[in-house]
Amino acid sequence: MYYKRKAYNQLLEWKEKYADSYAVLLEGARRVGKSTIAEQFAINEYRSYILIDFSSVSNELIACFDDIHNLDMFFLRLQAVTEIDLFVHESVIIFDEVQLFPKARQAIKHLVKDGRYHYIETGSLISIKKNVKDILIPSEEMKIQVYPMDYEEFCDATGTNYQMLKKVFELGQGLGPQVNRKLMRDLRVYMAVGGMPQAVDAYVKGNNFAMIDQVKRQIISLYEDDFKKIDPSGKIAAIYRSIPAQLSRDVRRYRISSAIGKRKTTSDDHLIYDLFDSKTVLVSYNSTDPRVSISQTKDLDSYKLYIADTGLFITLMFIDRPAVENEIYAKLLSDKLPANLGYLYENLVAQMLTASGRKLYYHTWEKEGSTHYYEIDFLISQGVKVSAIEVKSSGTGRHESMLEFRKRYSKNIKDCYILSQKDIDQKDHLKFLPVYLTPFLG
Repeated sequence: MYYKRKAYNQLLEWKEKYADSYAVLLEGARRVGKSTIAEQFAINEYRSYILIDFSSVSNELIACFDDIHNLDMFFLRLQAVTEIDLFVHESVIIFDEVQLFPKARQAIKHLVKDGRYHYIETGSLISIKKNVKDILIPSEEMKIQVYPMDYEEFCDATGTNYQMLKKVFELGQGLGPQVNRKLMRDLRVYMAVGGMPQAVDAYVKGNNFAMIDQVKRQIISLYEDDFKKIDPSGKIAAIYRSIPAQLSRDVRRYRISSAIGKRKTTSDDHLIYDLFDSKTVLVSYNSTDPRVSISQTKDLDSYKLYIADTGLFITLMFIDRPAVENEIYAKLLSDKLPANLGYLYENLVAQMLTASGRKLYYHTWEKEGSTHYYEIDFLISQGVKVSAIEVKSSGTGRHESMLEFRKRYSKNIKDCYILSQKDIDQKDHLKFLPVYLTPFLG
């Protein structure tokens, strides 16, 4: 089943404004829906299309690229092998999983310059050095990041009224406990299912959470197989698996040594960047001075990691337990999670901010006369000022860090948000919002 995706609208803009001068690369983690989006776009917006899936391509089709210097012959052979007619200025060619055949990606420069057709590429782990080290990366290539389905896309797929949430945010007034509880229940379904299209499809078709969890386990297994192709030692997989545990400890930064069981080396830094490139994780950097541009004051050695999809995060938390034994879904949906699982909501906010086009930053500073520290979960730029976000799992609780942050950086702050499951409120110059309004911040 095809679901409405925002990347489709970005492709429409590319086709209208840029496609005669640039190919477009849909970049993202495996199984986020890149191939489906590309093919659906080709079906709807072009007279014909050829899809070349380099994960299962025939030798006959590969041989067509031997004639790339002679484009007339290349296009003739391509049409003969696929038995699909191409129409000048009315057809598109899709290079699916293009990182598996770098020669095709390098050919983009000449194909775009030729101007007869448009080109869409899809790729996973696309910027890993081993996949591009022997080719010239084409400058005639635009990139569109494809993430797991965000909350708006999920609501559209499941028939939930997302537009009402936007009106609630703009109104800025509480809806009352009964309506708020209902909207939080809707959000917790999204947390449990996640935004991977296969998991969403399983939910829409009425599968139980044991079956949905199995879909997510297969995706995690696929990711870990990919990691092992890059790093046979298994360190990248270990780093990935340790993310929920490290968030649960509420530490100031991610520690590679805790994941791999030994002191970090220079080679381990390369592994972490390979993981970043896989798009399976989200990186939040510690901004050392929010009074300046937060992007310019990020500490590259101090960061937190989140799982790019909160549905996968939940499965990863209990990956060693059989799916049918997991009670986490029932507890999550009924809001009976233990308080110490509140970092689930932190991961969700990280995912929502990223889907809204935000880079992730946080801020910590020492408590005077103490070994403890203050921490702001997320910072977002808003003009020349910053807004601060603190995430609470259930109630609003204490917010000592936020109050101290206001005192410390009052001249540089636009808004201070406390995100929780509680209704809209405002006091002490702090704005209290339910988590489902996160996509509208900034």
